[in-house]
Amino acid sequence: MYRSRSYKKARKVTRTGKNVVHYRRAKNAPHVCAICLVELNGIGSSGGKSRRTNSRQFGGVLCSRCSAEVVKFGSRVEQGEIKLDDVGTRYRAYVLQLVAH
Repeated sequence: MYRSRSYKKARKVTRTGKNVVHYRRAKNAPHVCAICLVELNGIGSSGGKSRRTNSRQFGGVLCSRCSAEVVKFGSRVEQGEIKLDDVGTRYRAYVLQLVAH
């Protein structure tokens, strides 16, 4: 019945001494920033789409500090101050998304 790995197994001993396995639903992992891996503030793990994200750029994916860095790098790349190759590898994919729009 519970063949999915989203159910955790809990081995229990009943009052009669039998060993049984109880299954419980695993909790969702907290949302973390894709770059610095810090837990995202203001992001719920349940509810509708608007509760699981926020409306700014890269909302629900990057923390505010990393998204500000991406915007800063993106504007510098657009103005020609730095090249895309000079941006760090963790930021590069998000800067590329930002510059493409």
